[in-house]
Amino acid sequence: MTKSNSFRLLAAMVTVSVVAIAVYGGCATAGKDAEKPAKTETKQLPKLLDLGATKCIPCKMMAPILEELAKEYKGQLEVQFIDVWKDQKAAEKYKINSIPTQIFYDAKGKEFFRHVGYFPKEDILKTFEKHGIKLKKAADPKKPAAK
Repeated sequence: MTKSNSFRLLAAMVTVSVVAIAVYGGCATAGKDAEKPAKTETKQLPKLLDLGATKCIPCKMMAPILEELAKEYKGQLEVQFIDVWKDQKAAEKYKINSIPTQIFYDAKGKEFFRHVGYFPKEDILKTFEKHGIKLKKAADPKKPAAK
């Protein structure tokens, strides 16, 4: 056998070995992954998305309301704020013409209501209730339980 034939044979054997490892190694890994249980999905919550700016006066008035809602309805309601002056693409994405704008979503992520301007907390809660979303205020850890 000549040196060039030996080299070709060696190269072919290495190639076959690499391909075999890739194919069988990949299958073994896929098989192991297939045996693992699927990850459980996290429960989707109704959502209040407020689009505004940290320096706009009505938006500043909304800030404490959003914080209260996030605390009081933790685990039942997702509350999110996006500053559209810092994230102008969000303003385009959500078609925002005026701020603040509150967008209400059900647990499936479907928008069901929009409001422009300052929106009192009581009206926000009534909007969710009007659309069949019942939120229960979480127990205040600072206050003792009623007897």
